[in-house]
Amino acid sequence: MPLLIDLKPGEKVIINGAVLENAGANTKLRICNESAILRQKEIMSDSDAATPAARVYFCLQCAYIFPDRRDHYLQLFERYLADYVRACPSATEIADEVRSEADLGHYYKALKASRKIIAHEGGVLSQMQGVAEVATASGEENEAGG
Repeated sequence: MPLLIDLKPGEKVIINGAVLENAGANTKLRICNESAILRQKEIMSDSDAATPAARVYFCLQCAYIFPDRRDHYLQLFERYLADYVRACPSATEIADEVRSEADLGHYYKALKASRKIIAHEGGVLSQMQGVAEVATASGEENEAGG
């Protein structure tokens, strides 16, 4: 089943490891065979992989688009995912889903599922920030009253 991709001017897409950029007006590409494809909005640069969850995503992305180095990136993925779950056990169910898709060789599905880990990490960090703000405010009140 062909995949139709709309590219805006300047928009990039990775197909089987090759970066393509639309150098003209809006363009439509029809992909007629199975290919490793990532749209610009799905691509994470190595410099953006700055958090544990982002590193999980980045390693899966690389395993998906660079099959010649897949084993290397899957080893890193497993390590980063295990580290994340150890630090944040509430992500176990999401991690199991991601790992299951990767184990089946469904790297694009695993990549999509790993976005849930990034969202989970964001939620955990927001909660921690809220707790820290409450603790800071409470400490300031105690200092003012004591």
